[in-house]
Amino acid sequence: MPANPKPLQGPDPLDAAADQIIAACDGDIRAAVRALIVAKGLLEAELKDAYAATSKGYARGRIIGNEQDADWASPGQISIASNA
Repeated sequence: MPANPKPLQGPDPLDAAADQIIAACDGDIRAAVRALIVAKGLLEAELKDAYAATSKGYARGRIIGNEQDADWASPGQISIASNA
């Protein structure tokens, strides 16, 4: 099997998304990372609420693992100091 079977064609969607978040933060990479950490925390909270609202019978066998296993870097465990 060749090491690189298909060269990438066109712009990489991840690079475009990274460029967008950096541009939204006025070119400040640190602010972009902070914004992504906050967004991740909000998405985790939304997912936790969805799990709580899902019937145990409906979710039987679909939710794998323990909630604490995936919660290694929750916003409550990360302290973000403000630069202001």
